This record gives sequence, C-alpha cells and structure tokens, in this order.
Amino acid sequence: MTTETADGVGFRSRRGPILIALMLSTGLVAIDSTIVATAVPSIVEDIGGFSSFPWLFSAYLLAQAVSVPIYAKLSDVLGRKPIILSGIGLFLLGSILCGLAWSMPALIAFRVLQGLGAGAVQPVAITIAGDIYTLAERAKVQGYLASVWAISSVVGPTLGGVFASLGIWRWIFLINIPLCFLAGWMLVRSFHENVERAKHRIDYLGAGLLTVSLSLLILGALEGGQAWAWNSPVSITVFAVGTLLLGAFVLAERRAAEPVLPAWVLSRRLLATTALISFGVGAVMLGLTSYVPTFLEGALKTSPILAGLALAALTLGWPISASQAGRFYLRIGFKRTALIGISISVAGAAVLALTASSPNVVLVALACFIVGLGLGLVATPSLIAAQSSVEWNERGVVTGTNLFARSIGSALGVAVFGAIANAIYAGGPASGPDPQTTVNASAAVFVAVLVSAVLTVVAVLAMPAAQRANTDTPAEANAAAGPVED
Repeated sequence: MTTETADGVGFRSRRGPILIALMLSTGLVAIDSTIVATAVPSIVEDIGGFSSFPWLFSAYLLAQAVSVPIYAKLSDVLGRKPIILSGIGLFLLGSILCGLAWSMPALIAFRVLQGLGAGAVQPVAITIAGDIYTLAERAKVQGYLASVWAISSVVGPTLGGVFASLGIWRWIFLINIPLCFLAGWMLVRSFHENVERAKHRIDYLGAGLLTVSLSLLILGALEGGQAWAWNSPVSITVFAVGTLLLGAFVLAERRAAEPVLPAWVLSRRLLATTALISFGVGAVMLGLTSYVPTFLEGALKTSPILAGLALAALTLGWPISASQAGRFYLRIGFKRTALIGISISVAGAAVLALTASSPNVVLVALACFIVGLGLGLVATPSLIAAQSSVEWNERGVVTGTNLFARSIGSALGVAVFGAIANAIYAGGPASGPDPQTTVNASAAVFVAVLVSAVLTVVAVLAMPAAQRANTDTPAEANAAAGPVED
C-alpha cells in the first residue's frame, strides 16, 4: 500500500468513497434523531406505554452522550476503523431489535443499544475527517457532514410520518439495516489505516465511573422538573450520587496509566475554551430545536410541517457557512472567524427574542437561518482548531471531548429552558396553555437562548489569539490516518 497525493474534496476524488461512507455513517445518527418523533402516536397505539414514551429520546441521548468520551479514547488506542465499525454494528443490532420490539420497555432498552452505537459513529467519523483531510480542506468536509444533518432534519420527520401513516412504524428502525451494511462495506473497502501496535492499559475503572456519574447527572438534568421536582428526594439523590462518583473519577484518573479522559484535555487553554464554545453551541441549538416548533404551533396554530420547515432553516444555514469557514480561518485565524460567527448568532437570537411577542413564521425562519449561519462559523473553526493542535494519537480524545461538551450543553440547556417555560406555563390557564401563554413562555426561552449565545462570546474571546495551525499537505494528512487505497 502506498500513500498518494490527495486530489481535493468531493465524491469523485480519491478520498471520495471515504467521505461518502462518513456521510452515510453520520446519516444513521442524524436521521434517527428526527425520525422517531412523528411516529410516536402510532408506536404507542401498537405497543402501549404512553407515559414512558419520552424515554425513547432520553435513553438514546443519554447512552450516546456518556459513551462518546470512551469511544474517543479507544479510537486513539485501537484505531478509528475498528471503533466506527463496532459502532455501526451496535447501531445495526439496536435497529433490528427496535424493529422487533414487543413493548415500550423493550423498545426503550433497544434504543439504549442504538445510542451506544451512535456514541461511536459520530465522533469517530469527524475524527477520521480530521485525519485524512488537510487544514484547508477540513472546513469543506465539515460542510458536507453538516449538510447530512440539514437533509435529515427534513427527511427524518417526513419518513417517520409516512411510515406511521401506513401503519408500518417498525420500518423507521428497519430502514437502517441496508444503510448500516452499505456504510460498513464502504469503510471496510475504502478506509485503511496503519496503527502503531503497542501494549495499552485500558482504564476500565475510569470508564465505569465516568459512565455512571455522567449518566446520573445527565439523567437528573433531563428529567428534573419533568419526571420529578427539582427539590424532590429523587432529584437530590441523583445529583448527589452523580457528583460523588464524578469526584471519584477525577481521583481515579490521576492514578491511571492511560486515563480515559486525560487532565491535559481541559488544562490546555485552547482545548478548554473550544469545549466551552461547543457547550454553548449545544445549548443554543437545543433551545431553538425544542421550542421553535412549539412556539409556532401554539401561538399561530401552524401545522407541524410548516413549523418544522421554519426550524429547518437553522440546519440549512449551518452547512452553508461551515463549508466556507476554511476561507476565513486560513486568512484571519480561528478566533476571529469564530468571533464573527458567534456575533451573527447573537444577532439572530436577538431578532428572535425581540420579535417573539409578534409571532411570524417567515421572521422566525429568517432568525433561525441567521443563527445557523453563525453557528457554522463557530462550531467548525473551534473544532478544527482543537483537532489541529494535537497529533493523531490525541485527536480522538480531543474530538470526543468537544462533541461531549456539546451534548452536555444540550442536556443542561433543555433542563434550564424547560424550567423557565414550565414556570410560565404553571401560571397559565388550568385547561392548558393558550396562545398568549405559549408566546410568553417561548419569549422567555428565546431570551435565555440569547443569553447563552452572549456567554459563548466570552468563551470565544478567551481562545488563544494564536494557535499552532498544522498546515499539513494532503499527503501528510493521509499519512496521519495511514495508507489509503482506491
């Protein structure tokens, strides 16, 4: 096998089959994040369990979030290929079992398996892109990957609605079978890497403590104010035990020979600030994703499809700006590019917050598009800055930490925004929220989203002014991942 000079970014390039495989792999996670919601009524009608259906989402997101740091570390130790293939395999098994589920508890359990697979697929796919593409190419590649989420935000709910209306909701999971096989086959055929084999000591204790502690803390954030009151004994116990175990994890990592989450990940200023930026991006994204449809449907009585299309503007703006981010950060640097992006997002969030009292579908869609444009110029440069500051054997952990921070931001954002909205809904009519109450609650959430965006500006300003940019050549980028063949 020989390493050849790269010939650009695109489906017809030498690395095109790998890019297609990464997009397919990302698509598995992206579509599954949106396809289930529209089929919930059909699922509940068939197998029951209405009171438990929110766990279809919480269990999946929880399993995905807590497993990301572990898979990221393993990809640095064992290589990217076995980890992403294992993730696709777990996702495939979970999808098959979900399609065969006989009850809501069984379906929730199998969604956990899907989430564990997704926890490997998404971060490792982004890490592989960072390995085989140069600094100048990575932004365009991130645009390709981000476009998958944009397409999925429209295709997912549509497919879910079609399968549900035809009475074949199980196919929202079974449709993953050919996609998993295709993505896995393309990776096996096209992506080859040379990993230096050495004896490693897997940090089982650290992985276990991290998984359990984060599971409890994220669970408390997701379910607080929903399944139980924030000040209830259950909530206090969940947070207390989670915090104690997280402290035990920190102590265990200090003694571990090869810690699953090394201390240097958060002690380096660039990595710490980019993680905080990712945290803020997650909060802003989930705040809009969770409340824009509710706002439009409750205040204007728009159809779910129209509300979904307005929200899709958010995921449309992201890939457009992400694909062009490279032109900016190569000229003005990562920090200035991210600062431009977050300023655009703050402007979009301000428009949404200031006009919430006068709901308008077009204006909401425009505001979401502006926020998405800004986030594409924030998330992409900050992630690539973090990836470019480390070598191959550290890039998986760095990428995983960045995406994990985004998941934590999403979970905590949903919890805080939910508490704000519920407090206003509680003062509304006893018969249920009327349009004005929905407007008031949504407006308060949009103000909180604006505050989150402004706080993210602080994290961007704290980024080092000059980072060590790895201006590798295409051949060197390929060599980082090992030889690649046609």
